[in-house]
Amino acid sequence: NSFVARTNTCGELRSAHVGQEVTLYGWIQYQRQGLFLVLRDFQGLTQIIIPQDEAHSHVKKLLSNAPVESVVRVTGIVSPRPPGQENPKMPTGDIEVKAETAEILNSCKKLPFEIKDFIKKSEALRMQYRYLDLRSFQLQYNLRLRSQIVMRMREYLCNLHGFVDVETPTLFKRTPGGAKEFLVPSREAGKFYSLPQSPQQFKQLLMVGGLDRYFQVARCYRDEGSRPDRQPEFTQIDIEMSFVDQAGIQRLIEGLLQYSWPEERGCITTPFPSMTYEEALADYGTDKPDTRFGMKIVDISDFLRRSDIQFVQNALSYPRGTVKAICIPQGVRYFKNKDLESLKESAKSQFNQEIMEIICRPDGSLKSLLTKFLDEEQQSELIQVLNMQVDDVVLLAAGEHKQVCSALGSLRLESADLLEASGLVLRDPMTFHFLWVVDFLLFLPKEENPAELESAHHPFTAPHPSDTSLLYSDPTKVRSQHYDLVLNGSEVGGGSIRIHSAKQQRFVLEKVLKEDSEVLSHLLEALEFGAPPHGGIALGLDRLISLVVDAPSIRDVIAFPKSFRGRDLMGSVPDYVTPEELEPYHIQVSWPLAEKEAKQN
Repeated sequence: NSFVARTNTCGELRSAHVGQEVTLYGWIQYQRQGLFLVLRDFQGLTQIIIPQDEAHSHVKKLLSNAPVESVVRVTGIVSPRPPGQENPKMPTGDIEVKAETAEILNSCKKLPFEIKDFIKKSEALRMQYRYLDLRSFQLQYNLRLRSQIVMRMREYLCNLHGFVDVETPTLFKRTPGGAKEFLVPSREAGKFYSLPQSPQQFKQLLMVGGLDRYFQVARCYRDEGSRPDRQPEFTQIDIEMSFVDQAGIQRLIEGLLQYSWPEERGCITTPFPSMTYEEALADYGTDKPDTRFGMKIVDISDFLRRSDIQFVQNALSYPRGTVKAICIPQGVRYFKNKDLESLKESAKSQFNQEIMEIICRPDGSLKSLLTKFLDEEQQSELIQVLNMQVDDVVLLAAGEHKQVCSALGSLRLESADLLEASGLVLRDPMTFHFLWVVDFLLFLPKEENPAELESAHHPFTAPHPSDTSLLYSDPTKVRSQHYDLVLNGSEVGGGSIRIHSAKQQRFVLEKVLKEDSEVLSHLLEALEFGAPPHGGIALGLDRLISLVVDAPSIRDVIAFPKSFRGRDLMGSVPDYVTPEELEPYHIQVSWPLAEKEAKQN
């Protein structure tokens, strides 16, 4: 209560305050028949008794007629609630304040929605009136917890481990590869800035500059269009260190998260488990596995190799051909026929992958198109290989390794959704499973032109020390020193050891990626002036906090988010500007005809 006129907040009064005169400021949350109201501020709620005697008639009139969500000042005496009227669900439930004087500081007009967490509101309406939505308990909690976690991170990095907090520019130049960047016009004709998708180049240059340990709560920008789980502007905890290896970065981040983790979410144990990208793909069908539940992918290629099943033999004849399956426990009990058809259709439409189901009947026999090709002994062996129990459902796929794994990985998550919709709890949101995924490939074929390569992470990632020679002979086989941090099936961080040799960086840009290295001439030159070995990581703060508080969207942990189309519905952004405003930037807008007519009308 320092620096302000109130004596107490609405969340701190207890029985020990009985008899004291207090002054509270807040919003009227609720008012009942001119008898009492509930006053709310950032810290909690206090019940205010409206006086009924003639001497305080003006106070009664004032508070009885004030609309809900009006801002008021109340001065009164703290009193114990009458016996039997205590509210154990309220921290202030043992007391009430008998109002002596009051003042309406600002009256509230009719609200577009009720400010209560249990009232359903459309997301568009919430974002249009974001300043009202921010008054809700849940958003207040989310933003305050976010602030506490960031403060603890600062303490750990700067106070305990000697990191330097450095702000880097947001107006810079295009970075080759990676996400699409926003352009910002300049007053020089034809020249543009780019908003950085991360401070990647700057943090490497800070290592060249000898800062040794850099950290920043960094604002980043990506022009990725309509992505429900992404924001065009977002925040990351950005970190870089000199003279460090992959294990050093991993231990730092484990300590950082353990130190800043909120007490109410329990303890997290370190070190975090680790698996290679190939292991993650083979067992979970994704590079960001949710390890809170089983249903891992099982390879049954060797078992079925001995069979005469034609589609199996066709699949296994390819270079990376495989037959794999997932077992859904009690699937018969929880899945309807339409659910199984939906899963098969999903694999077909998303991955062009056919799926065959196998059902374990109550008598232990199997129901499947596959059984006519297998004798009783083989069926019994298949049950053992898949560890099937009565009423389990198995989804089987045959084909190219990555396609099969990806399809089954997706079906594993969809099946978990269906099981949870039926009442099973597989993924407790208050259980936190961290995981490092390592040994990614350094380069991947471009989707639009598989003959060309692109960086799997970014072009500054160093090759795995064991694979350096392959960089010059067969770059498609080179593993990287890139590591991702996964939490409950979501990627919450990614980083790498960087290339610190100008010669090697130039080779990667020009010979492997076929990029114009001139765009990065400043970085390449810096690497020639005694650049130390260095590496780093960035944690996605928005996604991390959303998982900590179990928010349905990252928009629920950002004060003023954009819609999934990248619009600010509150301020109607982006917006038009006049030709006169564009003139200094040497830009003219070429309007599509329909838009031009709509604008004129």
